[in-house]
Amino acid sequence: MNGTGNDFIIIDNMVACLPRERFSEIAATLCNRHMSIGADGLIVVDAPAGKADFRMHFFNGDGSPAEMCGNGARCVCRYGYERGLAGTRQTVETAAGIITGERMEERIYKIRLNEPTEIQLDKTVDVGGKVYPCDYVELGNPGVPHAVVLLPGLRERSHEDLFKLGKEVRYYKDFPKGANANFYEILGEDRVLIKTYERGVEDFTYACGTGTASTVLALTMKGKCSGKSVKGEMAGGELIVDVLHGEDGLYHLYLTGSTNIVAKGTVTDEDLIL
Repeated sequence: MNGTGNDFIIIDNMVACLPRERFSEIAATLCNRHMSIGADGLIVVDAPAGKADFRMHFFNGDGSPAEMCGNGARCVCRYGYERGLAGTRQTVETAAGIITGERMEERIYKIRLNEPTEIQLDKTVDVGGKVYPCDYVELGNPGVPHAVVLLPGLRERSHEDLFKLGKEVRYYKDFPKGANANFYEILGEDRVLIKTYERGVEDFTYACGTGTASTVLALTMKGKCSGKSVKGEMAGGELIVDVLHGEDGLYHLYLTGSTNIVAKGTVTDEDLIL
């Protein structure tokens, strides 16, 4: 499946019964675009530990586990609905906590992301002797780390320059567990261009759900957008983010976008011996 160009291989482990200690190896093997199926990440659907409809294990394309993935969660919510694991509203366990989803249309799914657990506004990163304004956001617990970096002229920047800068920010010294590097440029009222260098993919992806939400959250808190139906423009299309400041004092983030079931089938990769 893919969610706004962010693509995933999804396996129902309640049927496949694969050993958990092999998930990382399976991800690294199957997500290799040249040698196997290819994807940004692997999602393993499993039985929930609590009262959720099901559990989502997420692994990046390099085999490293990740706390959560926003576009992956949207895809897995549709997967759960279409497989009969959940109704039109879905509850999914993730390593970062519970997320909920809702079927808006056949291909459009809206999820409530994990709440932000750490927000640091108006920081900076110093890369190659140049200082860039930066905000830092973590969603969930343990948190998915995101650096939000203002980069004027983003659309015109070469991929080579962005790749180098993205890698530097991803491994920046002030981010102890690394960070997804989200570069943005405000295009107009509640419209933002975003390009994300993803930790674990180690490259730019067509879209990043948690990165888009983290960017819009930071901009909303700084008064640079309304937080209502903010459109994030990415290589894979458009995501819509809503930011609500709840009575509990927390910010609640909602992510809406398209999904696509690209293929269903049987894995026959002969380099993966299970």
